[in-house]
Amino acid sequence: DLLAGRLKPGEKLRAEALGQRFSIASSPIREALNRLVSEGFVLLEDQKGFRVAPVSESELRELVLARCWIDGAAVTESIREFDVAWEEALVLSLHRLSRVSRWASADTTTPDPAWEQLHREFHRTLVAGCGSRWIRRISEQLFDAAERYRLLAAQHIPERNELDEHKAIVNACLARDAAKAVKLREAHYGKTFSVIMDSPNAPEQ
Repeated sequence: DLLAGRLKPGEKLRAEALGQRFSIASSPIREALNRLVSEGFVLLEDQKGFRVAPVSESELRELVLARCWIDGAAVTESIREFDVAWEEALVLSLHRLSRVSRWASADTTTPDPAWEQLHREFHRTLVAGCGSRWIRRISEQLFDAAERYRLLAAQHIPERNELDEHKAIVNACLARDAAKAVKLREAHYGKTFSVIMDSPNAPEQ
């Protein structure tokens, strides 16, 4: 709910209300909130309790830059360590993503959960061949943080052929052209940043 934007930036988070919402006892809810504080998705304020962390243009810029650094290194190393298993996983993840519509209906305002999951798997697969558990973990954390921004703006994102962008990245990986793959991925992230900032829900500075 945090990532999908159903819990809005700045919204008060009460353990009792969340427990009722998810049919979970208050104790594990508080444990989850404290973990989300450590991951930067929730704030704990003195005398005020928990709130959904705010969003800002400066944080989004920092996230995009960090993703370019981490994922660029991961993709470069994945290509250097190139093996058949990674190649097959990459082709399969792209194929699965291509078979699902991004939107749950024809009005293009409600993201399809199946597409969102396959999109996550695709980006996870891109870095999976790097051989570093820590880099993969950091990459996934950055993906989640950036995803919150994208999904907050999802209802206002214009038509965009992301599949072609994904295909181009995969083709560069399969051709073992690390420089091109990194450049295409940076352009992909940059375009997402631009459409978020052009949306009515764009975060303020």
